[in-house]
Amino acid sequence: MESDSIECVSSIDGIDEEATSLPHHSAKSHGGAAPPAGIVPSTSVHELLECPVCTNSMYPPIHQCQNGHTLCSTCKTRVHNRCPTCRQELGDIRCLALEKVAESLELPCKYYSLGCPEIFPYYSKLKHESQCNYRPYSCPYAGSECSVVGDIPFLVTHLRDDHKVDMHTGCTFNHRYVKSNPREVENATWMLTVFNCFGQYFCLHFEAFQLGMAPVYMAFLRFMGDENEARNFSYSVEVGANGRKLIWEGTPRSIRDSHRKVRDSHDGLIIQRNMALFFSGGERKELKLRVTGRIWKEQQNNDAGVCMPNLCS
Repeated sequence: MESDSIECVSSIDGIDEEATSLPHHSAKSHGGAAPPAGIVPSTSVHELLECPVCTNSMYPPIHQCQNGHTLCSTCKTRVHNRCPTCRQELGDIRCLALEKVAESLELPCKYYSLGCPEIFPYYSKLKHESQCNYRPYSCPYAGSECSVVGDIPFLVTHLRDDHKVDMHTGCTFNHRYVKSNPREVENATWMLTVFNCFGQYFCLHFEAFQLGMAPVYMAFLRFMGDENEARNFSYSVEVGANGRKLIWEGTPRSIRDSHRKVRDSHDGLIIQRNMALFFSGGERKELKLRVTGRIWKEQQNNDAGVCMPNLCS
């Protein structure tokens, strides 16, 4: 389902208007930063521990051929037990010396150029890197399989310039979604809008998909940052007409969680098609949904020990 088949009339803070562009953010360079003080990675040792096939770091068991060429256990199967360097049969020879060298190493996180100051023993480094808060984010655009990664300012610019996503400043929204044939429901993303609010960025998704045998519409918010930061915010989404309304309140999910993961967990406002057509009014032949909502920051009240909502003005 192409996004240009839908009319979206957006408004900020309850006033219909054209999309407001965000200030331009230049792509941030991710290279060239120096490693943490006191740590200079040994290039020669690091190259010895790099698998010649997949170029990833090797972890036990590290295999070698009779001529001493090494590779990781995953690639040993991929090359059909033949050394990729000399084509000799690999057999089951372990390179115990290289495994011992790896045990003695302490290396900086591979995201040190993005700001991570941590240093780890070789064998615990991999686990940290899979969860490192400085690791790049994946592009949150759900309308295509986009492989772009980067920091938040870079991705905001990428969404605006490459995906032509609507950008708004403000903590409230008022969208109207129109679809001429609501009975054509495919597993496709309809709309993505990015909001700049409280100095942070949020992605508002609205889409149609099949839930079992039933076509549904869903609206949900994702936070452009890590999960621990996302917990500082809450949001509400509301849809209604004819004296009826549906309201969803929740915490935005981090873009570390994929669009599909959030959607499949049903973590958002889900509207059955019959209810959506009821809200649309008329003869129920055209979808006309007005989706409104707001984002607020949960502010800790130190005196009372409770969280108080900090509404965006």
